[in-house]
Amino acid sequence: MGLTKKEKFDVVIIGAGAAGVGVGSLLKLLGIKKFILLERHEVGASFGRWPKEMNFITPSFPGHEFGMLDLNAVVPDTSPGHILKMEHPDGKSYQVYLKSVAKYFELPVRTGVEVTEIEPLKAGGFAVKTGKGEIRSRFVIWAAGEYQYPGLDAFPGSEHCIHNSAVASWRDIKGEEVVVIGGFESGIDAAVNLAALGKKVSVYDREEACKSESSDPGCGLSPYTSRRLISAVDSGLLTLNGKSGIRDIKKTDGGYVLSNGNKKLFTSSRPILATGFRTSLVLVKDLFEWEGSKENYPLLTERDESTITPGLFLTGPNVRHGDLIFCFIYKFRQRFAVIGKELAGRLGGRKLDESVFDFYRGKGMFLDDLSCCGDECQC
Repeated sequence: MGLTKKEKFDVVIIGAGAAGVGVGSLLKLLGIKKFILLERHEVGASFGRWPKEMNFITPSFPGHEFGMLDLNAVVPDTSPGHILKMEHPDGKSYQVYLKSVAKYFELPVRTGVEVTEIEPLKAGGFAVKTGKGEIRSRFVIWAAGEYQYPGLDAFPGSEHCIHNSAVASWRDIKGEEVVVIGGFESGIDAAVNLAALGKKVSVYDREEACKSESSDPGCGLSPYTSRRLISAVDSGLLTLNGKSGIRDIKKTDGGYVLSNGNKKLFTSSRPILATGFRTSLVLVKDLFEWEGSKENYPLLTERDESTITPGLFLTGPNVRHGDLIFCFIYKFRQRFAVIGKELAGRLGGRKLDESVFDFYRGKGMFLDDLSCCGDECQC
């Protein structure tokens, strides 16, 4: 759907994935009417592109009657586990859930609209430039994820690999022996699925994520993935090569030569690259202040607003506050209400409906005090 010239909104949400649908549903509950979600593909598109065999590491289970929210829900009193009838949803199934939520809340989503630039205006607000025209908005919420921005330049020769996000099904991978580069969730998931197909898999991981003592899946492996990894290693089909990151790949006749700095190995199958993703914030990079000389992550206020561009908010897996990483749905959804309350207050013209925020807080979806976070499991 195209854009009408000179359309004006109070809020524009960039992206209609889990973050965009989640925060958009909250705006609906708050009675904010003049907002729009811009999505370049379709609702939940990134999830629909997951490899067929890839599932959520967090379990979905309805427990609303006992005050427990489904870990993969983006709105209170909804449950992917209930609607999909599965505990660890695959990507396409989760996309169905997101589309169901967007339809139920009648979210104003414009699909097929690619944002090309966000320009702060001197008079306040933003010009949101797209391939189908320009619109104006008082506030912008950046809710684009990472999955559509694979990191393809991890080391010299990494362009010879196939990134895990480009795989429709692990059954499509040719060869009896496969090398997987990267040992965090996506790398181990690829390796386990390939081993389940009877392939001999070697994982090269310079960080040894499988040995991390952190109880945060954002820093190590989830229990779901760890259990599957143990079974695959016990089968004899999966080998872990820790502290042995690949530094260079050269394509040769009949295959690929990989080097880890000390040794070289040959594989006839195209290596799988599972070293992560680039941030979608590259498009608005200059509108955020960044931590460290290597631009590790964008700095945000306590209300998840850019520290240098007032009115620009961030939600989704790119949110971080110091050592707290909000990279999973059950984490970043706790910040929707933080942004929602700030926007409702600034838009004015209405008395804040505190019952909505009480509702979100009661469901564990309103985390505005970060001092209580960070404790590790004791055993």
